[in-house]
Amino acid sequence: MTTRTLIRSACLLTLGMALTACVTPAPPVKAPVDTTTPAQRMAAVEAVAVGADDKELAVQPLRDAEIEDLRLTAQMRRQANDLPAAAEALNQALLISEGDPSILQERAEIALLQGDWARAEALARKAVDLGSKTGPLCRRHWATIEQSRLARGQKENAASAHAQLEGCTVPGIKRY
Repeated sequence: MTTRTLIRSACLLTLGMALTACVTPAPPVKAPVDTTTPAQRMAAVEAVAVGADDKELAVQPLRDAEIEDLRLTAQMRRQANDLPAAAEALNQALLISEGDPSILQERAEIALLQGDWARAEALARKAVDLGSKTGPLCRRHWATIEQSRLARGQKENAASAHAQLEGCTVPGIKRY
């Protein structure tokens, strides 16, 4: 091998390494991380459930005493931050009255607090299908669906759920 060939090979090798260094891939762009906690999502649900005023139409079903006891147990367990026990009490209530939209909603909210986004949405969707299409409970359903979708990064679907909230508010009957 001649010196000329060696110099040429060395130059090509140096040039190749220099070009390789220039073409290094950019570091991967990380998707923004949603830092919203389940408790913050629940607070958002509770915030939209508040009516515009106390004259709003709100449908309240009559309750069985056993179901009411289970609901109160669930509420106490939730306040004590014992979410599995609260979920179990509401599951028992659903065994007695599987089509009660308010119990379904309460169970959906426990699922939301537990970070079980898919279950929260499924329960809230079932409550929407079975329940009243007006009032604070209707808004809770749609807000739960919205928050569960946001938690899963489904912003477009969450926006469509948020749009449903407006239709839940119906003014009450004016009495003279």
